[in-house]
Amino acid sequence: MIRAFLPIILLTLSNIFMTFAWYGHLKFKSTALWIVILISWGIAFFEYCLQVPANRIGHGIYSAAQLKTIQEVITLVVFSVFSVFYLKEEFRWNYLVGFLFIVLAVFFIFKK
Repeated sequence: MIRAFLPIILLTLSNIFMTFAWYGHLKFKSTALWIVILISWGIAFFEYCLQVPANRIGHGIYSAAQLKTIQEVITLVVFSVFSVFYLKEEFRWNYLVGFLFIVLAVFFIFKK
């Protein structure tokens, strides 16, 4: 049982790192681009240290399509929280509608 959740936990942690690597620099637009790129690469290293084992462990439990679907849903949740609380952006109703369609896609991906 815990083995089924380990890939999800690792994917969640990896997505937190990747979200900061890809979007964290938006609060520091005056920082030189080359510095931001190097910092982002450094952060992304830790993302890969979590993401690769998550997929390796997870592929024994889930199909590749299911793993990718899980990862995308986690990405949307992590990014939504990040954009609201870190970037101070508004979460709009149409984002929620779009996410609900993605949840519907998850239903079909996991349907036997």
